[in-house]
Amino acid sequence: MPFTPFVHKFPDIAVKETRVLTVFDLPGLPADEYGLLELYCDEPGCDCRRVFFNIHRPDRRQPDAVIAYGWESAEFYRNWLDGTPADISELQGPVLNSMSPQSPLAPALLQQVTLILQDPNYVERLKRHYAMFCATLPEAKSRKGNSRPKRKRSRKIGR
Repeated sequence: MPFTPFVHKFPDIAVKETRVLTVFDLPGLPADEYGLLELYCDEPGCDCRRVFFNIHRPDRRQPDAVIAYGWESAEFYRNWLDGTPADISELQGPVLNSMSPQSPLAPALLQQVTLILQDPNYVERLKRHYAMFCATLPEAKSRKGNSRPKRKRSRKIGR
């Protein structure tokens, strides 16, 4: 699945609505600002209902963590993907994306993102961003509902 930054399609909204974690004194994390840059799947016909967060500090080119978050139920992902229980748990996030390089800060960032995702207003914002992003893609109509057949586990879930 290819993923594209939300900011590439909606720069004005991304500037206003990208969540930033400001750390002053937390175990395992240096004091700094960590931007939760959203990426969404741009594969035609996909309806994964997930976001990837590339967690960046302003002075670094590489993310400190790549966290995947799927907001639907395990049942949704079982119906969506013909995969193992481990595949399903990786889809349902938040999890460190197993296919991405992670810095030593990644586990502490995952813990903080897990807390941030307890905010229902923020989760609704992510769902809104997902819908906006999907509406710009070819075959956008196929993303409504879950009417297509199960995906076969033929390639890795994330990158």
